[in-house]
Amino acid sequence: MVEPILSDLPFLKHVFVLDGDARGHVDFKRTISNQSDLFSVNGNATGDTCCDDVAFWLYSSGSTGMPKGVPHVHTSLAETARLFGRGVLGIQKDDVVFSAAKFFFAYGLGNALSFPMSVGATTILWTTRPTPETVFATLKQHQPTIFYGVPTLYAAMLAYPNCGPGISSEKLRLCVSAGEALPKEVGVRWQKMFNVDIIDGVGSTELLHIFLSNHPEDIVYGSSGKAVPEYDLRLVNEQGQEVTGDEIGELLVRGASSAIGYWNQREKSRTTFEGEWTRTGDKYTRDTAGYYYYCGRTDDMFKVSGIWVSPFEVESALIAHDAVLEAAVVGYEDEDGLTKPRAFVVLKGVQHDDRLFEELKDWVKEKVGKWKYPRQIVFVDDLPKTATGKIQRFKLKEPDNIWLTDS
Repeated sequence: MVEPILSDLPFLKHVFVLDGDARGHVDFKRTISNQSDLFSVNGNATGDTCCDDVAFWLYSSGSTGMPKGVPHVHTSLAETARLFGRGVLGIQKDDVVFSAAKFFFAYGLGNALSFPMSVGATTILWTTRPTPETVFATLKQHQPTIFYGVPTLYAAMLAYPNCGPGISSEKLRLCVSAGEALPKEVGVRWQKMFNVDIIDGVGSTELLHIFLSNHPEDIVYGSSGKAVPEYDLRLVNEQGQEVTGDEIGELLVRGASSAIGYWNQREKSRTTFEGEWTRTGDKYTRDTAGYYYYCGRTDDMFKVSGIWVSPFEVESALIAHDAVLEAAVVGYEDEDGLTKPRAFVVLKGVQHDDRLFEELKDWVKEKVGKWKYPRQIVFVDDLPKTATGKIQRFKLKEPDNIWLTDS
């Protein structure tokens, strides 16, 4: 597949072939088998590094477009393990952890590598694609104490035909969700089904892991909780001023695990990393008790009749309906050039018709307000997602939207 383009890559030095005939390239297994078991840098057993040296790169998930390269320094992994792994989750040596999110995802890297490694806990490494069937089988077989998932996976597991208390780990003490905000309905149903809470938090590749979260002793389903200790948060308007009351603002975060910028994207680095503060691109409100409530990505927010509409709020209302498995809401222009909500809905195996269409519209009106209901509802078999399970709403706004053909 890649052979025809190799001659067009002037900086490429080697191609490793994992299986089969290397055909003049480097045979990966043979090369690895010829290496020493001892690690050496320039003939020494250790490398000369400092806390601010770049240690690794991660790529953002691509939920809003092309992924961006994000370099992190050596101390970043240790900081997230200390602040969230031990500080919030209380991970200990006798814990067994299972993360459906893989290593290439900042969330999965902390869950399954740096957090358990920081205390000597056991981690379950798992290569299978996360489906309700395979995840439940792994939970049952290995009996982890901590499970990490994403909202779309938790919703799919609750909709699994055989879902019930006996299908999961009997040793689970805590579940964690990140990647996107967890709808209140999903968190409440999970807690009732398995008698285990889901700690919903918000993180980013730029901050390496979760910096805003609920706490095992302080859970408010439907909220993203409060700042993880030693992270500072701000909500600002479009002019960069702090918002007051229940105003919607963009979330900015300051903390020790912030990345140094984006690789080869100088302009984007300047607009995202503002001194000590990092712009998250997420819109939030904050109540008088200090809990943060997710509204949507900055690029996904839109106004109807001059009033901001939170896509997440409408999506959460739709998901609360018994017939709905997943939902994504975007703005579109009607024949008068006015912006209105359009919902893409995945059903739980039921057939859609005009009756269900009207029922869902009325349901949203009752739950979140009459002006927020979706004027169009498109029933689809699935939604576009990144490899980390985030819904790619920007694809649902494209002019040649292939998902519209399934309505």
